[in-house]
Amino acid sequence: MKKVISLALLMACSQIAMASECPDLLKFAKRKLNSQEVVNMCDAYKGKTMLFVNTASKCGFTPQFEGLEALYSKYKDDGLVILGFPSNDFNQEFGNEKETAELCELTYGVKFPMFESISVRGDDADPLYAMLAEKAGSEPKWNFYKYLVNKNGDMVESYSAFTKPDNEDFVSDIKAALAL
Repeated sequence: MKKVISLALLMACSQIAMASECPDLLKFAKRKLNSQEVVNMCDAYKGKTMLFVNTASKCGFTPQFEGLEALYSKYKDDGLVILGFPSNDFNQEFGNEKETAELCELTYGVKFPMFESISVRGDDADPLYAMLAEKAGSEPKWNFYKYLVNKNGDMVESYSAFTKPDNEDFVSDIKAALAL
């Protein structure tokens, strides 16, 4: 009986230690787009270089999905993950997740993880995006605002919607973050 209790205590302590090793930006659970599946961000993305992007389906920057998917395809095996968060903060997102998912998957072939629609700025900002804005020193100014976070959970840089996924400086920053 003592061995069972000791083993349970050891397992509980190791789980607490593992949770404390998780970067603050990953201490969230988010629901996948148009799904009931919830992703523990720490379990799924710890140790990865992450690019957080607030997206919109009816925006002039929506074609960036194609470039983001190309980046993801090229660098995912090196440890890059792109995390898309649809947002209607700028009144350019569909009213339902099914339409958003169809646009992402069918029109742009998006395979990187897309999550439920959230608010990304202001008093109603999702806690994840409030933390991203705090760490970067700026909240999204428009759709397709990007936050690059290294595998240790440290903010590298934020980028405006005008920064295209194939921008040389942007890609160089991603490569440098992956090389850490």
